[in-house]
Amino acid sequence: MALKLTVPTLNSSDAADTIKSVILSSEPDTHIDINLEAKTITLDGEASEETYKQLIEAAGYQISTK
Repeated sequence: MALKLTVPTLNSSDAADTIKSVILSSEPDTHIDINLEAKTITLDGEASEETYKQLIEAAGYQISTK
């Protein structure tokens, strides 16, 4: 099942590339869809929601709790 997260600080393709790189370095089989306009990241992989949140935060980006 896909997980959709809102990342309010996702504001450029460089930010998207950074987040993708960090996630894929730890979870290489994850499918990642990033929508810069909506500031959302949709993840489909084996890791837990908490793991993905930690990876995004480790990349330096905050996740909206809304």
